[in-house]
This record gives sequence, structure tokens and C-alpha cells, in this order.
Amino acid sequence: MRDARFRRRLNRRPTVAKGPHPIQMARRTNKNVGIIGLGIIGSRVAENLRRQGFHVFVWNRNPRPVPNFVGAPAELAEMCDYIQIFVSDDDALLDVIRQMAPALAPRHIVLSHPTVAPHSMRAAADLVERRGARFVEAPFTGSKIGAENGELVFYVAGDEVALKEARPILEASSKEVIEIGEIGQATVVKLATNIVTSASVQALAEALALINHAGVSSEKFVAALQNNASYSKTLAMKLPKMIEGNFEPHFALKHMLKDMLIAGRLGLSHHLELAVTTAARDRLLEQEQRGYAEEDFSVIARKYFPEMIFPAVEQDLELFEKPPPIEPAATISSMGEVAAAVQVQEVDLAPPPEEPVPEPQPTMEQFVPAESAGETTTPAAVEPSQPETLAQDVVSTEAAPEPEAEQSAAAKSPLDLLAKLLRGENARRDES
Repeated sequence: MRDARFRRRLNRRPTVAKGPHPIQMARRTNKNVGIIGLGIIGSRVAENLRRQGFHVFVWNRNPRPVPNFVGAPAELAEMCDYIQIFVSDDDALLDVIRQMAPALAPRHIVLSHPTVAPHSMRAAADLVERRGARFVEAPFTGSKIGAENGELVFYVAGDEVALKEARPILEASSKEVIEIGEIGQATVVKLATNIVTSASVQALAEALALINHAGVSSEKFVAALQNNASYSKTLAMKLPKMIEGNFEPHFALKHMLKDMLIAGRLGLSHHLELAVTTAARDRLLEQEQRGYAEEDFSVIARKYFPEMIFPAVEQDLELFEKPPPIEPAATISSMGEVAAAVQVQEVDLAPPPEEPVPEPQPTMEQFVPAESAGETTTPAAVEPSQPETLAQDVVSTEAAPEPEAEQSAAAKSPLDLLAKLLRGENARRDES
């Protein structure tokens, strides 16, 4: 009996939870919102929309194990009338809009949230409007905590009717929606506010470095800054984290660097020198090159507070062994002296030669042919070995003669003169 009851339980059909069928859920309604980009902000905006009762479908360049993940941006557009884009840069924005374009229709409102160059924002709007859809520029301010709490601030621009229709979607994750004007102007406002934010954190890092090196406690500095007119929400959020060395990303350094690069180029296009923007950009770039691109942009404080502090090195401590010191007398200042020193050293090491028996040696001036010296000896009477003996005796012990001198001496040797006389040549003419 027990086995029979157990078999009946196994054969029962599973209980289906009440609710709409998944296919019914996929049908397009005015409550369907598509989210492209599931980064720090996009993923939290999606959660806020769900809590507000919207049906949310998502797509990300890298697939995520999240509810209602679709296969492509065009598929998202088929199911949703409202599409929010949270991608990182200009190229990504234009790429996803081109992928969506075939599925766009007049019923669609595309809300573009990345901070990009104004001309890229206008190009994106043009692609959307060519399909008859409407475009809303909506960059925002706020970090991870602001997105989690639904306290972002959107700067919006575009068609007033589209803005009015899309406002409930923006309000689901924001505390304020500020209308700016034409497409591209909202992005300029966003860039301008980020200049102030980036410069404030850079100034804060330098102030902390000064306090630290002067030996003042950080608690005293915090108390003073909190009662200063320059204190802001940005400083209130970043200051404790920077003191702790906690750079968990709320606004990644790579994104702030991208914004400062755009702001710098925009300033140049208007012939403006943005010195503070340039300084902030350089500090961000420096830390990106050190591998901190994914950290919070307040990681610029690492310039003044590195992770490792090397101990002071004693003055006479060297990393490598020093060569033995050179005595002043042996100091050599040129390659010629080096060769001379080596030759002297070799001569000193060789055994001293036996001193020859001193013999009178004629100088070069004294050496002349027999005829010019007035000798009565005839050429036939000259011994063949005599010129060789004389040539050996003439060699100087100080230095070798120059090549021209050697050739001249060889040409005037008695043996050569004798050979010329035998050939009937005039020896005196050759000497001149």
C-alpha cells in the first residue's frame, strides 16, 4: 500500500505557480523597459524599476545570469517601448544604437545615459530619429550608493513631449530630473560638474598629503574641513575612504579619466585653456598606468600614500659592491694614457735586458753616403754587410720614425746608392 501511494505521488503532475505565462510576460506593454549595460549603475537602475512595478528586460555585451536577459539590442527593442542605455563610451553608444536601429519605430523612446562627447550624442540622436523614434539625452550624476537608493540626478535634453512621457521611468531611480535644453547641452553640463568633482578630490588628496607630512592627525583635519565652506557631499563621501585606503569603485577611475579627456578636447575646440582639468587628467592617467583603472577615482591619493614605504637607507650602504679605489697617481684621463700605462706596466714586468757594450752611434744628421762624406773608398770595395750594420746602429731607442722618414732613410742608404751607381744613375740627383 505504501509503495502504491508513493507511486501515485510520483505520477502527479507538478503544481504550476499562478501568474502570467512566460510568453505573456514577453509581450510588449507600456510598462516594459529595456536596459542596455549592466554595470555599477545600469544593474541598480534595473532593480529600482522592478521595485516600481516595471517589467524590465536587459542586455549586456557580456552575458549575465539575470532575469529577462535577451539575445541582442534589436530583440530588446521588439519587446520594449522605452530603452535606457548605460554603456561606457562613444563607440559603445553608437554601436548598440546601430544594432537596435532596424527594430526602432515611432513608438520608441531611447534614453541615452553615458557621458560622451556632445557630437557623439548628437550622432546617436540622429540615428534614432531617422527611424522615426524619439531620443532623450540623460547623463546623470551619482555613484553606486545613489543608484541603489534611487537618488541619481539626471540632466536631460530633447523633445519636451518625449521628456514628459519618459519622466516616470527616470524618476524611478532618481531624486531630481533637471531639464537643460538641446541635445548635446546636457552632456556639457555633466562634463562641467565632473571637472569640479575631479578637481575637488585631487585637492583633497594633496591636502591629506600635506597634513600627513606635517604630522597633524587626520581627525583634526576632518573636524576643520567639516566646518569649512568648501566642504561638500563629494568630500564627505570620499574623505573617510581615502583615509582608510579603501578604493572600492563607486565611480571607476577609467570613467573619470574618459570624462576629463573629453572635457579637455571640448575646451580646446573653444580655444579655452583648462589648466585644472589638465592637471586632474594627468593624475588620473598616472594612476591608470599603474594599474588602478578599475578602482574608484579617489585612488589618485596613492600618489602621496603608496602601498609600500621603503625604509631609509644608510648613507654608506650600497646595493652593489664598489670597485677598489684608484690611487691618485694611477688616475688615467685619456685612452692614450691608458695605452701608455699598459705599455709601461708590460715593460716593468719584463726582465731587464742585458746592457749592450756602449758603442758610438752616429745620428741621422751624421749618416751620409760615403761619397758625400769625402771618403776615397770605391763602390767595389764596400762590404755587402756594412750597410745592414750601419742601419741597425742608426735605430733610435726612443721612438720609431715616421713612415716618410723611414722611406727617406731607406732611399739614401749606401746599398741603394751603390745599386744606382752600378746602373749608371746619378746618385746625387736622387738625393735632392
